[in-house]
Amino acid sequence: MILRGSVYSSMLEMETGITVIIPNKFNMEQNYQVVYLLHGLCGGNGDWANYTMLPVYANDYNAIFVMPEISRSFCSDMKFGFKFFSYVSEELPIICKSVFNISSEREDTIIIGDSMGGYGALKCALSKPEQYGYCCAFSSPCLFLKEDLDEHGEIERFRMVYGEQMLKDFQGILGGDLNWSDEHEILDLANKIKDQSVRPEIYIACGTEDFMRDINVRFNNEMRNLNFDIEYEEWSGNHDWYFFDQALKKALKKVLK
Repeated sequence: MILRGSVYSSMLEMETGITVIIPNKFNMEQNYQVVYLLHGLCGGNGDWANYTMLPVYANDYNAIFVMPEISRSFCSDMKFGFKFFSYVSEELPIICKSVFNISSEREDTIIIGDSMGGYGALKCALSKPEQYGYCCAFSSPCLFLKEDLDEHGEIERFRMVYGEQMLKDFQGILGGDLNWSDEHEILDLANKIKDQSVRPEIYIACGTEDFMRDINVRFNNEMRNLNFDIEYEEWSGNHDWYFFDQALKKALKKVLK
C-alpha cells in the first residue's frame, strides 16, 4: 500500500512531503523493520516509488518504507535554510513510530539513498551508529568535501566548476564563505567511530560508466582501511534509475529479514 501526503515537522517549521509504503496486511500490533530512502539532488520524496520497482519489492518484505523530502540539502542542518539532518535522523523516526509502530532496534533500522541521498544516508548512519544497523549508498558523492573545497573553494572558481545553483546550495548549507566543517565530511565521521563496537554495516554500489565511480572505489578502500564492515559492488551502469533499481533490489535482499 502506497501512502502519499505531508506531515508537519517542528524541526522544519512547515509541512513537508512524504511517501510511505506499508504492508497490505498492516497490523498496528506488530513492530516493523523500517527502511528510510533518501532521494537525489534533482528529485523528491516520490522518486523511489515512482522510478523503481520498490512497490513490487516491498511485497516480499514485512517492512515499512519511508521516503522523506530533503530538497537539495545533502541531508544537512543548513547554515541558511532548513534542519533536514535533524528532521530525518531525530524527528522522522518519532513520527513513524507513533503512526506505524516501527521497531526502535538499530538492527531493524536501515537507511538507503541514491546520489545525494546516498551521501545523506552515509551521513546519518555514521553520525548516529547507535540508531542505524545498515546503510546502503548508490552512486553517492561520498564527498571528500574538504578536498573539493580546497581545490574549488574560491567563490568564482566554485561557480565556474559547479554552476550558480550548486553554489547557492552549498552557501545555504555551509555559509556564504563555504566554510567546511567535519560534520559534512563522510571520512571524518567514519574516523570518529572507527574504534567503536557499534558501527553500521555498509553496502555501496556504483555503475562502471558512472562519473562517481572513482570516488566510490576510493571510498570503499578508505573504509576498509578503517576496518568497517563494508561491501562494494559495481556492474555496467550509469547514474540513472535503471542502475538504482538494480542496486535497490540487491540491497534489500542483503539487509531485510
